[in-house]
Amino acid sequence: MERKKASEYPHELLNLFDLYVHGELDRRGFLEGAKKFAVGGLTATAIWESLRPNYAWAQQVPKDDPRLKTEYATVPSPEGNGSIRGYLVRPAKATGKLPGVLVIHENRGLNPYIEDVARRLGTENYMAFAPDGLTSVGGYPGDDEKGGAAFGKVDRGKMNEDFVAAARWLKARPDCTGKIGAVGFCFGGGVANTLAVRMGADLAAAVAFYGAPPPAADVSKIKAGVLVHHGSQDTRLAGTWPAYDEALKTAGVAHSGYIYEGAQHGFHNDTTPRYDEATAKLAWQRTLAHFDKYLRG
Repeated sequence: MERKKASEYPHELLNLFDLYVHGELDRRGFLEGAKKFAVGGLTATAIWESLRPNYAWAQQVPKDDPRLKTEYATVPSPEGNGSIRGYLVRPAKATGKLPGVLVIHENRGLNPYIEDVARRLGTENYMAFAPDGLTSVGGYPGDDEKGGAAFGKVDRGKMNEDFVAAARWLKARPDCTGKIGAVGFCFGGGVANTLAVRMGADLAAAVAFYGAPPPAADVSKIKAGVLVHHGSQDTRLAGTWPAYDEALKTAGVAHSGYIYEGAQHGFHNDTTPRYDEATAKLAWQRTLAHFDKYLRG
């Protein structure tokens, strides 16, 4: 199936899909709302299928890429759900210690797109660890809709503790320099911001793609360099940036943020039509420059 562009869909329909993705509407509700856009032989189900992730599109770095060593590792999380399993990626020919990056998924669990993002970081000479917040309910089930349903069953507070445990485990590894960053998408963007608050000076860099900001009262705890990305069409989350920007300035936190004109929520996720190639590439270049500055500088 060929990937369509977001511009080929009515904005109202994309907003409807956004509600579905964030669990504010179930599939039946989305199909009901999509009926009015089902014209010219197109069904509401066909629209839904065209907007869903296609993981064949997301593979930028093959699973068996000879440049990388990949494995699954389980990390103890006594304050959280007991343990959290994740995908560990290291450059195959690494000599000496490497900086680490925690890669935090959207509200679907550790799907193939997030694993690919971890491999992309591996090819940039980082050690990347992508934990699966769904570990306590059996892990990512291989399907995003089922993943979304499973996500709703996990205690959010305990899941946050699992991510903190994963970050501390990565930082303490003997093959890590002790400098780590976090990058997250959607739900994971919010977690990257939360980790910056929770970990203070133990986190050197945080990158949030369309994530919720932390409470303003907590921003002064952040010691990491912060980078924020939003799409202008994602008004709900992009609208949070001015206040977060102001709070970071007041707290004296080194930071930068971008609102990309015309981009949708999820613009970096190359498995759906909301993907915006030019914006995703620019935001990723900025992300790598940010990590280079704070994790290697």
